Amino acid sequence: MKFKARLTILLVTLLLSLACGQTTPTQSSQLATPNSQFIPADTTRTLQVGGLERSYIVHLPPGHDPGQPTPVVLVFHGGGGNALNMDRISGFDAQADKSGFIAVYPNGTGALETIGFTWNGGLCCGYAHDNNVDDVGFVRALLDDLATMVNVDAKRVYATGLSNGAIMSYRLACELSDRIAAIGPVAATQNITVCQAGRPVPVIHFHGTADSNAPYDGGRGSGVSGFSFAPVADSIAFWVEQNGCPSQPQTGRFGSIVHDTYAPCDQGTAVELYTIQGGGHAWPGGQKYGPNAPEPTSEISATELMWLFFEAHPKP
Repeated sequence: MKFKARLTILLVTLLLSLACGQTTPTQSSQLATPNSQFIPADTTRTLQVGGLERSYIVHLPPGHDPGQPTPVVLVFHGGGGNALNMDRISGFDAQADKSGFIAVYPNGTGALETIGFTWNGGLCCGYAHDNNVDDVGFVRALLDDLATMVNVDAKRVYATGLSNGAIMSYRLACELSDRIAAIGPVAATQNITVCQAGRPVPVIHFHGTADSNAPYDGGRGSGVSGFSFAPVADSIAFWVEQNGCPSQPQTGRFGSIVHDTYAPCDQGTAVELYTIQGGGHAWPGGQKYGPNAPEPTSEISATELMWLFFEAHPKP
């Protein structure tokens, strides 16, 4: 009964947050050929994967040239959220418009049709984990489907996400390194039993020290999942070793931000960690994921810094 009550509160919060400044994208089920000039700027796609109907939203920047291979950033919502809300939180549409890449917002799965979605990030979380949903297979199918519509630069496909979406981005680095060039997790850590990445994968991670949902030093989070998270240090150490990076970082400090850079690493990769001293469970420089969520820091923009990192790290 306690879990049901907490779930009800979460869903009400999500409904309120979705009502704040959200717009519905153009719906399109029309198949298009690569390099088509008639794809709507905001398109919702659906496909069947593992017996489930899955969906994702595609945002094309103004002036998109269908003749040119274009980078793609996959932006994964947090647990209990959905694709629509993720643009509001992260501001990735605006960054895509400025920098000329394609922003893609996948939807997870859940017991309800439009909200409360989660990702199977390995050991977490919720419906997707409990039902062993093949989210890695979904992302692979999504990328194949996307390539039928737009001219994707296969060396510049990136993944990021908030909370449970960050966990999902870590899993993709482990299991889809043939397609994902680099990742940018925000406010959650790697939580998978075995990671067998096929190559070094650049990682840029953002995390607040006062995050109660996904504690910086690890342990049981305060969110509805009740999941026990690995420490940030463990995730960073894994990729520092995996990527053949120096064991000691170059460290910069400004305001409440500590920036650790592990580089140079194998194959031109790098690992970077932005620690927000006193920061909560939030997207730095973005908007709150819900009315009662922690206020994000305005000292840095995770979206802007992440894109600069992605741009510098294509897949070999």
